[in-house]
Amino acid sequence: MKITKREARERRRRRVRKKVFGTPERPRLSVYGSLNHIYAQIIDDMEGVTMVAASTLDKQLRPLSTHGGNVEAARKVGALLAERALQKGVKKVVFDRGGFKYHGRIKALADAAREGGLEF
Repeated sequence: MKITKREARERRRRRVRKKVFGTPERPRLSVYGSLNHIYAQIIDDMEGVTMVAASTLDKQLRPLSTHGGNVEAARKVGALLAERALQKGVKKVVFDRGGFKYHGRIKALADAAREGGLEF
């Protein structure tokens, strides 16, 4: 039986999630990228709550970009997420790439979040 791309990504996501767990001191930065948008959230897995979230669908980012599925949009989301996280008092996170390769949009978002002040 052949494995589809979606099934392969889901396998990678589960493998990563076995090792990556967010605590109140160091929450998890989870990233998801669809073809048209990119989403990121900082999650405390102990409480099961999302502390901070940002995406290309945010009202702040909507007018800045024509297409939310590119590297430039991912950079903007990373910077916005870092800004919001620092306002909430979150400085250190663990990075959950969600089964995606650490390349392109995922890497751009991570780099922008680091430049914005998040440590991981």
